[in-house]
Amino acid sequence: MRAVTWQSNGKVEVATVPRATIEDAGDVVIRVTSAAICGSDLHLYSVFGPFLARGDILGHETMGIVEEVGDGVRKLAVGDRIVVPFVIACRDCEMCHSGLSTQCDVTQNREQGTGAALYGYTELYGSVPGGQAEFLRVRRADNNAIKVGHALSDERYLFLSDILPTAWQGVQYANVPEGGTLAVLGLGPVGQFAARIGRYLGYRVLGVDPVPERRALAERYGVEVFDFDEATADALREATGGRGPDSVVDAVGLEAHGVGAGPAGGAGLAGLAGLAQKGAGLLPDALAKKVIETVGVDRLSALVLALDAVRRGGTVSLSGVYAGVADPMPLMTMFDKQLTLRMGQCNVQRWIPELLPLVEDASDPLGTEDLVTHRVPLEDAPRMYDVFQKKADGCIKVVLKPRG
Repeated sequence: MRAVTWQSNGKVEVATVPRATIEDAGDVVIRVTSAAICGSDLHLYSVFGPFLARGDILGHETMGIVEEVGDGVRKLAVGDRIVVPFVIACRDCEMCHSGLSTQCDVTQNREQGTGAALYGYTELYGSVPGGQAEFLRVRRADNNAIKVGHALSDERYLFLSDILPTAWQGVQYANVPEGGTLAVLGLGPVGQFAARIGRYLGYRVLGVDPVPERRALAERYGVEVFDFDEATADALREATGGRGPDSVVDAVGLEAHGVGAGPAGGAGLAGLAGLAQKGAGLLPDALAKKVIETVGVDRLSALVLALDAVRRGGTVSLSGVYAGVADPMPLMTMFDKQLTLRMGQCNVQRWIPELLPLVEDASDPLGTEDLVTHRVPLEDAPRMYDVFQKKADGCIKVVLKPRG
């Protein structure tokens, strides 16, 4: 089969690899009909190379048609259409029953000290082959696969795999008061959905992004938009009577650009962190891993902006991925402002009962069919990784269409 494989920092390749097969009684194999490129995939593309092996199959936003079924599968049959959550969980342990599927007691990567196994996401999370491929082996399928109908488009359902529940969790974690104001930093795919969810739930939403096309798309959903520049924190305070928004969702994460500094000097720190990230990628893997695991730092300009702009007593919710272990944090500001900080990988399975009815609503209230800017064959993936990373050609969301 053909699949998108990691080759080196900044290089992916569509290669011929062994076809996915049933390996456990609880598996199914799907013919992939759609697979998206996620912002998190860009971290693999440019930062996390030391934790990848040449030839690893990428991708964790996937859906398709069941082609083969393991002997232990009871809820799925050949021909069923399913969406695959990026998190692999048992659904029976204490963590899963608590709604924390990303902390599943059964699939935790204890040897790495990390949470549940994830599709297509480095040795830190199990080195599980991803779904940017013609076929995918879906593990623990009865307890994870989201079975959907055949009438609606892939794009109505595909984002249930990751970015839609990630955005929903981000807004839930933000704890916006009734009728309150939510700021969303970063209007990429997760940020777009977070902003739309905020509006759907009745909040005033302020969206921040440096890319005009992304701001324009958010405006269509009633979001008040701001450029991501040095004056953003002051602009957000001015827009909220001098207090700042009640809550902020940081949908940017560890590769934030060096802007929106705030009082803690986020711009300068972002520049240094960017150099450190690039430098680590040039080291031999064993040494690079040690550097990242012991002194790794993130570009913190988005997080610093969130902490600066949010009102006193407010909540900052992190949907963007962070991975630094030595990040300098403005703890005096956080303590003085009495802030709440919530974060974590999305517990996809927890949110599906709330989101599936919205996705299937005829009015498409969250605009699932109004996000994708680039639909391309799987073979075009290397070009689109580059386009997406550079935010070129108005790129907001890429969906790959395998031939399988």
